[in-house]
Amino acid sequence: MRTSEAEILIVPGLGGSGDDHWQSRWNEKLPTARRIVQEDWLNPSREAWTRRLAADVAQAEMPVIFVAHSLGVLAVIHAVPLIDVTKVRGAFLVAPPSLAIIRDVAAIDSAFAQEIETPLPFPAVVIASRNDPYATFEESEMLASKLGAAFADAGMSGHINVESGHGPWPEGLMRFAGFLKDL
Repeated sequence: MRTSEAEILIVPGLGGSGDDHWQSRWNEKLPTARRIVQEDWLNPSREAWTRRLAADVAQAEMPVIFVAHSLGVLAVIHAVPLIDVTKVRGAFLVAPPSLAIIRDVAAIDSAFAQEIETPLPFPAVVIASRNDPYATFEESEMLASKLGAAFADAGMSGHINVESGHGPWPEGLMRFAGFLKDL
């Protein structure tokens, strides 16, 4: 699949991925990319975030590919019951936070930390770092297994965000191109 053949829905996490974040850069670079805009980036509600995702999928006129980061990964997973999954071709899931971490952050709706047991009904890949402060490598690997997703080792990359030195993240863009090629 080519990027021109899909609507690429960019799904940021807590805070919304600033201008220098790789998601924002990809949003500008990929012509069919569209950012999911949440009402409240700092006090996320699972219900509000998943409803917004479902609405954006419903508006899509081409097959959907999710590109989610951090809390956005959990939003995608929890939105599955609300969306028409026949419109979704795949999900590129980067640096998911551990459910234990989510439970400890007061600003985040604890419903995001609900256990995940059901595989995704579309192809997905989970990209995880070996030194992410928000999830152990093993937690991310276990999540990928529960989702029925492929798993990719990003090495020592922190949370794969601006703070860990990932502005444009060209390696991620190449990995994304490989993911699309296999769809």
